[in-house]
Amino acid sequence: MTIEEIKELIQVVTDSGIAELELQRGENRVRIRRTFMTTQEMSTGVSGPVQYTISNPVPAPQVMPPPSPEPALPADDPSLVLVKAPIVGTFYEASAPDAPAFVRVGDHVQPGKVLCIIESMKLMNEIEAEVSGTIVAKLVENGHPVEYGEALFTIKTN
Repeated sequence: MTIEEIKELIQVVTDSGIAELELQRGENRVRIRRTFMTTQEMSTGVSGPVQYTISNPVPAPQVMPPPSPEPALPADDPSLVLVKAPIVGTFYEASAPDAPAFVRVGDHVQPGKVLCIIESMKLMNEIEAEVSGTIVAKLVENGHPVEYGEALFTIKTN
């Protein structure tokens, strides 16, 4: 993989607003992770982590309407946690149209459990649980677009 190809990948991440891009070609692997709007981390299997900073970030153009207001969590129940979309894309509850959903309301989940997939720029991004608990609500319909920060699930922690 050439430096020019890596620069092009960085530009794709910058322009699209996706949170993370990972590409493997043979023995070479590149991961570009967007953290805050101005910094990206790039690591390769050979040289280790490299920090890349954009001096004048340009926000990605908004191609979807703003998300609907976030569902309110009961103020008296701190055990409810919203799982939010880390990227803009299309929400899928299963790995294929004929496959069962990753999770259903009432399922118990542990950190690392795949909850759904968000497709962004032909990349399938698995969204995982970060807390242990029970799924109490699925807030997005299968196949619908989601915006960055939009609530996807509500989990009642143990």
